Amino acid sequence: MWRGRALRRGPLLALALVLGALWWWAVLRLALLPEQTGAIEGAVAAGGWGLSLLPVHVISAASAGVTTRASRRRRSGAESDPS
Repeated sequence: MWRGRALRRGPLLALALVLGALWWWAVLRLALLPEQTGAIEGAVAAGGWGLSLLPVHVISAASAGVTTRASRRRRSGAESDPS
């Protein structure tokens, strides 16, 4: 079961690392050598920054299969735990 997931995640992880390295290269080039950079570096840096604004890590609890329960409120007259 884990082996199948690892095989599917491997190429995605490699792609994410390559794209992240490309973005950092463009950002550092813009910051350190602004007179030698072109439109491609600017587009890569702006595109990566724009993607970082998207909430791609947020999913609904229903699609994740997570169920939650509300915690019970204590009565105002109830004593606290001695510990």
